[in-house]
Amino acid sequence: MVTTSPPRVVGDPFDGVTMAERYRLDGLIGRGGMASVYRGEDLVLHRPIAVKVFGAATEGLDDRDRRTSEIALLASLSHRALVRLYDAAHDEGTGREFLVMELVDGRDLRETLRSGPLTPADASTLLADLAEALHVIHDRGIVHRDVKPANVLLEPAHLPGRAWNAKLADFGIARLVDDARLTSTGLLVGTPGYVSPEQVAGAVPAPPADVYALGLLVLEARTQQQAFPGPAAESASARLVRDPAVPAELGDDWVALLRAMTAREPTDRPSALEVAVAAAALDVSDRGAGATAVTIAFGDVAETPTVAMTGAAASTDDSPTVRMANAPRAEASGAQPTRVPTERRTARRGRVAVIVLLVATVVTTLWVLLSPLAAPPATTPEPLPSVPGELGVHLEQLDEAVNP
Repeated sequence: MVTTSPPRVVGDPFDGVTMAERYRLDGLIGRGGMASVYRGEDLVLHRPIAVKVFGAATEGLDDRDRRTSEIALLASLSHRALVRLYDAAHDEGTGREFLVMELVDGRDLRETLRSGPLTPADASTLLADLAEALHVIHDRGIVHRDVKPANVLLEPAHLPGRAWNAKLADFGIARLVDDARLTSTGLLVGTPGYVSPEQVAGAVPAPPADVYALGLLVLEARTQQQAFPGPAAESASARLVRDPAVPAELGDDWVALLRAMTAREPTDRPSALEVAVAAAALDVSDRGAGATAVTIAFGDVAETPTVAMTGAAASTDDSPTVRMANAPRAEASGAQPTRVPTERRTARRGRVAVIVLLVATVVTTLWVLLSPLAAPPATTPEPLPSVPGELGVHLEQLDEAVNP
């Protein structure tokens, strides 16, 4: 969980307590309606941890056999965008259920959005990471049920050009905690501002509910505005009668994807994996309204990739359907290399012709300028003066030997 901690709360009953004789709580990190999160230390492994202590009304973790099987499943999930779950137990001394999780050095998305919306590039990275993380847990039969900004932790990145890495927290809590008992006490796993229409209607949430919540989360990250604000009952019921407003200023590709993710019918939404793939093709420029999708050149024609998201009624294949317009098909022996577009080849040939012409001009100019110096024109030597006698004969012989 996030490490950003407010000052210690005076008189907090759990500050300094050791849970299950192993996990010492060292200070409150945050508090919600269902649980409080503390910074702590694992006294056996001597590592920092985050401990989520549930309220007194929460039950379910005291079932040892059930807890063991669920922890084994959740702890086996490993992904860079998932906060690792280490342990879950019931503390006899305090009578409270608690979870032990990875301690993330950073802050949550809710706090970050108070400073302003995310850039298109940061939002697309966030969407791709979280969608991939949801695909991992959905593939194991787990539904998060509570995707919201407060459950997205931003860990500082170590690469230039990237400020942070997103991590999704609190996945699998509904499996560890008996939500039937939570409902009987008036609590519901999920936050009114982000639950899906089917959750509001009382249906058991499935993976499309997480996709819906992720769509609302990313919409808020781009606009800094919650799609369904207001009191809990009003916020939850509003999505039964209307879809969230997606501003056209975000760009056509963003609008299409977010509307698909927040469709009221679960079967009309893309899967988490399809969302992760589509996020990679989103326009991340700041051009505003009317911005076109990223252009990719295939063959001799530059076309905009068409991402087709298919629901359950359209296809039974689990893999995402991504279609590129005019893209060459790969042969059985492997994909063919992408050809350079005709426009590029023409421009390149023109540049080569200009360069050759310039080189020829320079060479010709140098030849004209340097030719007189290298080979001066031949001149007819002046005749020697006539010298009488034997000396004149020798001079004539010498002249013939030099100038035959």
